[in-house]
Amino acid sequence: MTTFKTINMDVLKYQLKSLENIPTKIWEDSKEASNHVARSIALAIRQKQQEGENIVLGLATGSSPIRIYEELVRLHREEKLSFANVITFNLDEYYPIAPDAQQSYVRFMNEYLFDHIDINRENVHIPDGTLPLDKVEAYCKNYEKKIEALGGIDIQLLGIGRTGHIGFNEPGSWESSLTRLVRLDNITRQDALKDFPREEDVPYRAITMGIATILKAHTIYLLAWGQHKSAVLKRAIEDNITPTVPATFLQKHSNTRVILDKAAAEELTRFKAPWTVGMCNWNEDLICKAVVWLSRKMNKPILKLTDEDYGENGLSDLTVEYASAYSINIMVFNRLQHTITGWPGGKPNADDTTRPERAKPAKKRVIIFSPHPDDDVISMGGTFQRLVQQGHEVHVAYQTSGNIAVHDYDARRYVEYLKEFIELEGEEDDLKSLSKKHDKVIRFLNSKETNESDIPELRRIKGLIRRGEARAGARFCGLTDDRIHFLDMPFYETGRTRKKPISKQDIKVIANLLEIIKPHQVYAAGDLADPHGTHRVCLEAIFQAMGQLKEKDWMKDCWMWLYRGAWHEWSVDEIEMAVPLSPVELAKKRKAIYMHQSQKDRPPFPGNDEREFWKRAEDRNRETANIYRQLGLAEYEAMEAFVRWKF
Repeated sequence: MTTFKTINMDVLKYQLKSLENIPTKIWEDSKEASNHVARSIALAIRQKQQEGENIVLGLATGSSPIRIYEELVRLHREEKLSFANVITFNLDEYYPIAPDAQQSYVRFMNEYLFDHIDINRENVHIPDGTLPLDKVEAYCKNYEKKIEALGGIDIQLLGIGRTGHIGFNEPGSWESSLTRLVRLDNITRQDALKDFPREEDVPYRAITMGIATILKAHTIYLLAWGQHKSAVLKRAIEDNITPTVPATFLQKHSNTRVILDKAAAEELTRFKAPWTVGMCNWNEDLICKAVVWLSRKMNKPILKLTDEDYGENGLSDLTVEYASAYSINIMVFNRLQHTITGWPGGKPNADDTTRPERAKPAKKRVIIFSPHPDDDVISMGGTFQRLVQQGHEVHVAYQTSGNIAVHDYDARRYVEYLKEFIELEGEEDDLKSLSKKHDKVIRFLNSKETNESDIPELRRIKGLIRRGEARAGARFCGLTDDRIHFLDMPFYETGRTRKKPISKQDIKVIANLLEIIKPHQVYAAGDLADPHGTHRVCLEAIFQAMGQLKEKDWMKDCWMWLYRGAWHEWSVDEIEMAVPLSPVELAKKRKAIYMHQSQKDRPPFPGNDEREFWKRAEDRNRETANIYRQLGLAEYEAMEAFVRWKF
């Protein structure tokens, strides 16, 4: 097989960043990035303390700053960082909302920061979501005056919404805007559904600092993690300033720093198409990315690309190095061709030199990790069935109970069914015990408030509903019950969308199963666009567990494949194994997804994609196959895609 040659030239970093209008720092992961920002804040706090001065922090809520707050709490507990000289102003708050509501930013800040540090509560300022409407305007003016009287905000933390909002400054907000009451964009309200039980419970309005208020801060950190933020970040960082994307106003600020993880930076030009903005260090992966990009841009199969196509699109370096487009085309075409296999567990007695998986052992032990009880069949249902049919010892491990994603009316239906069944068939003692539990759950459902967490009994019922559906889906794929594992990782069991941090116990649960099965193959969800973060935590637990076990003999022969599909798909240049599905196999995959009845039609947490999960999966699988066809490879009905994680 022809191999790629790396061009030995220095990357001109200033050229590669020429499209970025705000200084942007990319970190390997959000934890490392968050710790960096937290330490910068801690240093600023201590410097002010040495000078006998207060420091004013502008704080944000949402998933982006959580790890920063956790690190600040750790620094307070373990390194004696005091917050006695800290004054805080929060960006925003829903309106109307009670401070003790689960979704209130008062409660959020208390849970993640204020309850765990020595801050003077009189120094904490969060917009008041309980004010009468006629008092809001005066309150907002006073909020501004308090900030100005303290000399402005020293350090402002920001997240970014899918609409490009900072704070709750939605599209259409002006640079001169100050703290005020605003109406929330429909997309913002849809994204907030992950924190509210029903769409009608999401507030229509909020109190927010204005663009002008934010831009007066001395230092601004814009934080973002995950692929689902990558598209809007490109617009915010690289596009012209416009009220349509309020975050673009940050380009006018002299000391704004954008802090991203690799996933959030994916759409930036220096990662998406670096050859268009400067010289590159060419390697095999980057060449493949460039050729796929060129093929799709020119709407030509790879093998039809010409020297002129390369030269006119900023890729003349490649044709100079390889003498002709033909050589490059052949190399990339062969690379993509070799990703396609109908044998995801490896083809027995075959030459596996160019195959994605090993031929030996012919029958492998396999674990499919599924963060929620339906991710296995949604993301790799066809491959799941193929592995079973080809005789591998397949196990599926459902990492979380998924209990918060069951509607109350589904739970009520199951509770009532069970009580009636026992009344007809059960013993008297069984009936008495069940009746008490039934009555408790029904009373709770009848009186349940919008912001109220489920009681433990109700959570268990909802978890059992999802267990039954998961078993049905796994059995449909050919598994027996002894190979179906429910891990119920502790971090998930809060009864709320906000989860606990990953713990040693979470990692131990994963490590114990790995030790028992000693797999040759592990499949895990690399779908980090999951807006709720569960996939990210579940993957981190697997990484840490495998890291602890890396010296075990069986680990030397263990490969790990990452799937996507529930939220988005791997790009073709990233794919290392593509498993084609026939029309019949795609229909069987759909039936396996249908087994998850509680997630049909309208699941409680659909994310920002209105399609049902089976439809999302089919569309993405068909699109992957279609891209392969457009690149000039074989035509299939659908494809499931995987990337190998290297230890």
